[in-house]
Amino acid sequence: MTGRSRTRIERVRAAAGIASLALQQIEDDLRADDVDQEELAAILRELIEDTDPPGGFLAAVAQLLTAAARRAEQVEPDRDGDASCPLHEAAALITDHAGQRLIRSARALHPQRGN
Repeated sequence: MTGRSRTRIERVRAAAGIASLALQQIEDDLRADDVDQEELAAILRELIEDTDPPGGFLAAVAQLLTAAARRAEQVEPDRDGDASCPLHEAAALITDHAGQRLIRSARALHPQRGN
């Protein structure tokens, strides 16, 4: 591994650590005794509907996995999809399944007009 690769891995490790801390904060907020159904629905919507990044947190995770899949397509041995296909599938599962389930849960907790 080159020095540049080590630096990149260190940046990824640091960024993943920051993201982990942010997710822990959200989890702590979800566990608060005073979170009611309307606030819980709002929190869930923030994870899927936030406009920065477009599409919310889950869309950003799916986009990250898609970027990894595209890179894997370029570097995987034999270009057979053994690495890239599972990454593309994981991104699709997040977008199609997890996102839709969050929307359904948020609506069940607190319907919004127009939804």
